[in-house]
Amino acid sequence: MRERFKRIRSDLLDRVPEICVDRCLLLTEAYQKYEKYPIVEKRAKALADVLSGMQIYIGDDELLVGNQARVPRAAPLFPEYDYEFVLSEMEDFEHRTSDRFIIKEEDKEKLRQVLPWWKDKTLKARATAMQPEAVLEDIKIGVLGWQGNITSGEGHIVPDYEMILEYGFSGLYSRVKTLIGNLVLTEPKDLEKFTFYRACESILKGCFDFIERYRDLAIEQQKRCVGSVRSSELKAISKRCDALLHRPPKSFAEALQCVWFVQVILHIESNGHSLSFGRFDQYLYPFYKKDIENNILTQTEAEELLGCFYLKVFGNNKLRSWKTTQTQLGYPTYQNICLGGQKSDGSDAVNALSWMCLDMLEEIRLPEPNIYIRIHEGTPDDFLNHAVKIVKKGLGMPSFVNDQVIIPSLLHRGVLPEDAINYSTMGCTEVQVPGKWGYRANGKSKINLLRILEIVLDGGVDRKSGQKIMDGLTPLEECTTIEQIKNGYQKAIEHYMKLHVIADNINEMAMNALVPDAFCSLIVQDCLNRGKSIKEGGTIYDMISGTLVGIPNVGNAVYAIQKLVFEEKRITPQALSHALKTNFEEEGGEFIRTLLINGAEKYGNDVDAVDEITKELSDYYVTEISKYKTLRDGKGPIGCCYTSSTVTITANIPCGASVGATPDGRKAGEPTAEGVSPSRNTLKNGLTAIFQSVGKLSNELFTGGQLLNIRINPATLQTPEEEAKFAAVLRASGDLKCWHSQYNVLSNETLRDAQKHPENYADLMVRVAGYSALFTTLNSELQEDIIARTQFEL
Repeated sequence: MRERFKRIRSDLLDRVPEICVDRCLLLTEAYQKYEKYPIVEKRAKALADVLSGMQIYIGDDELLVGNQARVPRAAPLFPEYDYEFVLSEMEDFEHRTSDRFIIKEEDKEKLRQVLPWWKDKTLKARATAMQPEAVLEDIKIGVLGWQGNITSGEGHIVPDYEMILEYGFSGLYSRVKTLIGNLVLTEPKDLEKFTFYRACESILKGCFDFIERYRDLAIEQQKRCVGSVRSSELKAISKRCDALLHRPPKSFAEALQCVWFVQVILHIESNGHSLSFGRFDQYLYPFYKKDIENNILTQTEAEELLGCFYLKVFGNNKLRSWKTTQTQLGYPTYQNICLGGQKSDGSDAVNALSWMCLDMLEEIRLPEPNIYIRIHEGTPDDFLNHAVKIVKKGLGMPSFVNDQVIIPSLLHRGVLPEDAINYSTMGCTEVQVPGKWGYRANGKSKINLLRILEIVLDGGVDRKSGQKIMDGLTPLEECTTIEQIKNGYQKAIEHYMKLHVIADNINEMAMNALVPDAFCSLIVQDCLNRGKSIKEGGTIYDMISGTLVGIPNVGNAVYAIQKLVFEEKRITPQALSHALKTNFEEEGGEFIRTLLINGAEKYGNDVDAVDEITKELSDYYVTEISKYKTLRDGKGPIGCCYTSSTVTITANIPCGASVGATPDGRKAGEPTAEGVSPSRNTLKNGLTAIFQSVGKLSNELFTGGQLLNIRINPATLQTPEEEAKFAAVLRASGDLKCWHSQYNVLSNETLRDAQKHPENYADLMVRVAGYSALFTTLNSELQEDIIARTQFEL
């Protein structure tokens, strides 16, 4: 690793992340100052004030500049979404078992003075007040996880970086001024656009001020080190910043700096995560190629710039409430880079920058950015083999997504062919058309399927409280056929699907009223031409998704009932019901649990009977959800529907904690399966059987994304022959229409030693869900969940 990278990286890893109060204080003051303005303009002016007033810095070794908080890895605060958890958890941030943050005592006092002003003004307060009683009641039951949507920004988006690089900040500003000048304000339609355009103008002025401050700081620092190598670097930084004030980027270095400024400003505007870079190797390649061919840049210089870019990405951070943190442990920000795939004519898109991006992942070895590779039939063998060599180093990256299922999935939803082939990954394993899609191709709403099954088996009664939740469901002990359970499950799915859509759309109404984002909107098509923000219908495509948690558990559970209770009659419905309600702890309970585990086949082993019932039960949701519409329906975008995903992140742990014992043999409180990954300790037939099972699901309907997590024994991925076998498995997964796969290649011995001696493993990375994290920053519960995942041999 290069010395510059070592120094920056060590500084980042040695830091306990801090909480930065700058944004909170400046935003509160600005909201009070601009109270009279329409909300989109008020937020734009407030963001401009934050960019003008927040503390900035240029690190000693940095080649790219721009920060979201006053020190690296610090997290800013966003009181307009939710402030209450900050006050209630302030003294606990430093003592968390995972995702710790420190906060200065003087900053605590400032927050105690400022935050109460936000009472009844937050997104959380507004959305909660708007929700119907049935949705609020479910907070106690725990089926739906809709509250994450109203405690932070939405994110989950890929801006139009090609447009940004074409116009630059100055070109976008000129475009906005022209649009304003062309308005006929006596026309109602033009008048409706006026406020949005003024908001865009305000925030671009704030962007100019932000960039100018870095230019001036670089000049100031340069004066203190005249004649040194650092002086030349600072001079180059100031020149790049100055250029971006006046024109679009022309060089690779300017383009990288432009992209980074956009990313930082997006993170300051709203704390929505999964703000992703899209097809990074495609839109930056022309700059790289021109500079290399014209001897403007050496390969070594290009690598140094890219490495510094990766390190800046890792420096972004986000504070979540502890409840939300438990669904995504490990400080993830999901800043995704997508490599490879196909060009518009179907030819392979891998280029020299794609290779460099992989090499830099191997050298920097940090969880962010989150690197994905698109695989298709024409993916070059040497590129795929190179990716395998990096995976085997235990980074949990790159992950892989398959064109053979994702492009048809997008076409099925009405995406135009030229856009579908240009898709990009985003966040965890979600996808969207870069620069043309609204927020949340998949987002924060969670649907706990195993909790729904528990309610069905208990006849519509909440097992813990005894509360009646649904009528018309036959309890397990009274059932005489498996169809009664399937029908009850379908009825319950339909009930909670409706509640999910209601909760989500109400959240969206509140978001549009209180937290519209002008900056993000002006860099997504076709908001500028339509004169509408994203939430108002400015984008080309609009499809959003919630996450289904526990699909494999539900399939295994219902199949076990079908086989052991109704077909083989080895367990009576009454005995099974009693065993579940007593967590298998009374007489005969452990015998029943052992029978459930060993006497019925499990999803993930390529056994048609259980795989098909898993598909049947998940189809109840995925075939129906697209009938429901988003708030943009009829307002311009294509789609305007809901879709499905299985991107559970670490929600499988808290979701499992709320569910009692289940007929797959799982005990009360144990984690559910994650995504479409088979439940732990259920796999018998090897790696290829997993892909066979996953391939039987209705994968094209999971347009919100799928998650498949796999562990491989590193001892079986050593030789060139074993690497080639792994690459062949990756290609086969595409032929089987599997959406995604990602790999931990770490031994249990390494992970156990890291638990005992964390000081020796500060940079040990593991794949958690749709993201990687530093193992030693995770709490013991998640560490054990990762270790318990089945380890396969090639």
